[in-house]
Amino acid sequence: MISFSIRLFSQLLFFTSMLLLAALSVQAETAEEKGLAITIEAERRDTGFGDYQADMTMTLKNKHGKESQRKIRSKTLEVARDGDKSLSIFDTPRDVKGTAFLSFSHKTGDDEQWLYLPALKRVKRINSRNKSGSFMGSEFAYEDIASQEVEKYTYKHLREEEYNGELCFVGASYPVDKKNSGYTKSITWMDKAEYRVLKVDYYDRKESLLKTLTINGYQQYIGKYWRADSMEMVNHQTGKSTSLVWTNYAFQTGLTDNDFTSTSLKRIR
Repeated sequence: MISFSIRLFSQLLFFTSMLLLAALSVQAETAEEKGLAITIEAERRDTGFGDYQADMTMTLKNKHGKESQRKIRSKTLEVARDGDKSLSIFDTPRDVKGTAFLSFSHKTGDDEQWLYLPALKRVKRINSRNKSGSFMGSEFAYEDIASQEVEKYTYKHLREEEYNGELCFVGASYPVDKKNSGYTKSITWMDKAEYRVLKVDYYDRKESLLKTLTINGYQQYIGKYWRADSMEMVNHQTGKSTSLVWTNYAFQTGLTDNDFTSTSLKRIR
């Protein structure tokens, strides 16, 4: 009986120790470690889609409410162990028809971006130092439309709170390339259930709120990958905004590296 009691006590002590160690382990995770872990999990969930194509309507609105629209075709190719390749082709209006934008995102080092301007009949390489510049007059910067690789930022988990009916992780990200980025930080709301970004606040180099991106209408494709129906970027300092509405998503369409070359931009139709 005494032997049984000793064994029982030893087991209780062991399990108590394990619970205590687990609690200490959770407590030991820093805000920076948790922020990074959340971002890595979000990336993991969106890995393996291969490629996709979609149509997009871009609406630019000035501070007086005047609007102009552009129709764009978009193609994206996933690259193993690196960032994505993406291609945007403008179909309307007439003054931008045939304009094409090609982007190679990289996990480390500068991204590569090219813009074909049909009026000039030449391909212009975008300087990596110009990543904060406006993309085709919109409120989206070049760095906004490149794929957001984990390695390009450092992270910090701030809190959890509800946004738009969803319980969210709220975290800060800070660009590694502080010199060339237009932002000092961004604050992101990501839903805990599916790790989808719902809102992002961007802060300028003076650490003032510059822009807010809201993302709505997520739908799931091929049973795994979430894509939004609409995005809106509002510039709080100028009163301008740009909305993107996505339609006709198609995944795993057979795109290859040959569909994403700077030398072929002039021939794109």
